[in-house]
Amino acid sequence: MKPTDLRGILRYIPRFREKTFVVAVDGAIVTDDNFPNLLLDLAVLRSLSIRIVLVHGAAEQIRSLGAESGVVPSNLDGAGITDAGTLKLALTAANRLTHEILEGLAANDLRAVSTNAVIAHPLGIIGGVDHQFTGKVERVDVEFLQSLVAQGIVPVVPPLGFDGDGKTYRVNSDAIACALAEQLRATKLIYITSREGLTRQDKMLRQVAVRDLKQVIAQHPGELPAELLSKARFAVSACESGVPRVHIISGRVDEGLLAEVFSNDGVGTMVYANEYQQIRRALKKDIRSLLILTKNSVASAELVKRTRAAIERQIGDYHLFEIDKNPVACVALHTYPEQKKGELAFLFVNPSHENQGIGGKLVQFVEAKAREQGLTELVTLSTQAFTWFQSKAGFSEGTPEDLPPARRERYDASGRNSKVLVKKLR
Repeated sequence: MKPTDLRGILRYIPRFREKTFVVAVDGAIVTDDNFPNLLLDLAVLRSLSIRIVLVHGAAEQIRSLGAESGVVPSNLDGAGITDAGTLKLALTAANRLTHEILEGLAANDLRAVSTNAVIAHPLGIIGGVDHQFTGKVERVDVEFLQSLVAQGIVPVVPPLGFDGDGKTYRVNSDAIACALAEQLRATKLIYITSREGLTRQDKMLRQVAVRDLKQVIAQHPGELPAELLSKARFAVSACESGVPRVHIISGRVDEGLLAEVFSNDGVGTMVYANEYQQIRRALKKDIRSLLILTKNSVASAELVKRTRAAIERQIGDYHLFEIDKNPVACVALHTYPEQKKGELAFLFVNPSHENQGIGGKLVQFVEAKAREQGLTELVTLSTQAFTWFQSKAGFSEGTPEDLPPARRERYDASGRNSKVLVKKLR
């Protein structure tokens, strides 16, 4: 199933309806061939009653305008010094880009307006250096923006800020997006770039906790792509200010925005502020999810078939591994207190989430639960995954004699001839 098909999207609609997403698009993406598809993705989000605030950068356009006019920009991204010549380039670039975006939104039947909702003041003198026309976000006109999105209007925010005297300052678009997300209490802040996402030493980071990213930025900033370091820093700031999720994705992937929002896997990097993965006890309402999740594995005889009634009778033994509230794996612990033994059963990980350590986490979870209940030994039965249990989970091959009497009876009656695996608990 494609993550962008209707059923994939429907799971998320109740969670995101009437919520605010701040989408920040780099200037280089606005002129990319895939930009019309990105605008179509935004139209899909709006059709699902998701409120959109759109921010755009202009670094690439400032660079091009500077080359055309012979003016060397003193600052491309709004974070360094902005002299009068660079401010002029920034104003021209921002106005052109805003107009292009408004045209594109109109082509997708979306109402939109360019706003001056970012109130800024001069960045000032730092380390003895006057940053001239570079600004810093002072506040955001939240009431104005909320009134627009409530009417279904998409505010388009340029990388500019305005003070009370009507003066204009060049402001870093990453900082503006972060401030908007914080003050509008957005559910998501999405940075759309020309890179696939955050990498660390060339290894893609799909999901990263804000505390871990903050540590990398503080101790090993050189291990992150230099062009995404600003976004990484503002992702941390946004999460610490209450934005639950920040995404960094490529704007050159068709349907990439929808795939990032409406699937567990996504296409880029997600920075999360609260618990993203959790193991929880299954409830009766989860039985259908358990059966659907394990359907193919039961069909291939990897797992023993369980009826709804059988699971319901022992529902307290079952646990789900969730990613962003979606079940992707499960496990059960059946206990035999008289023998001080437990059976690790019904261990399954969705193929789309294999090789991510989830199976190991579930085994560790079951071991901890078993120890809490005073059990001294775990057994598990397997017909196809026994080598994994031995090499990855620390089990050793046993015999049917290691099974508790009640479990031994069912083992003999099943005729599956499963391997019996045993693990002593310290």
